[in-house]
Amino acid sequence: MAEVTEALRRQMREELPEVASIQDAGLRERVVEAWALAIARSSWRSIRDIPPAGNPGQMLLTRGDQTDHIRGVTRLAMRMAEEMAASNPDMPIRHDIVVAGGLCHDIGKPWEFDPENRRRWEAAPRATGLPSIRHPAYGVHLCLLAGLPEEVAHIAGAHSGEGELVVRSLESTVVHLADIGWWTMALAGGIVKPETISAKYRRPISL
Repeated sequence: MAEVTEALRRQMREELPEVASIQDAGLRERVVEAWALAIARSSWRSIRDIPPAGNPGQMLLTRGDQTDHIRGVTRLAMRMAEEMAASNPDMPIRHDIVVAGGLCHDIGKPWEFDPENRRRWEAAPRATGLPSIRHPAYGVHLCLLAGLPEEVAHIAGAHSGEGELVVRSLESTVVHLADIGWWTMALAGGIVKPETISAKYRRPISL
């Protein structure tokens, strides 16, 4: 486990420049801290080193890295929130929570994708689980550890299938739809390696 240094925090700001869109300085710095913890507590040295996949070995993009997905979902969520707020002035969408949640929705991936963890889990799946903790759950842990508010931790925990077991907040719903939409468009646009397409995306999508 590496140390969280100022250089690592600076690197996180460079890899996720959308963090600058968070107006609350304290929230902005806690997002940076959470990502610095995520990388420091893994064998990765950069978010850009993590394969651009939805889950390990599944929905793998034909190019790019994990920042392409995280940043893309964040920007998509921001635009969706802006449009809904513009056409529905009474809708209480919190911009900062949407941005922080978008940036942190996959913050648990350094853990779930970590090659050392994968080797350990695959060697004894009945002892530790495979994986022992999925990235949404580990993301909640990291968010709370870094002092992020529960609204952001909720987005990390509820953006994927786990979110079907809870009532999603408004901002969590925005990020969830941005995430699903991003992957659906990536698939339709032919930038997902065919052999890695998840079973749920192999059937026609109806909304």
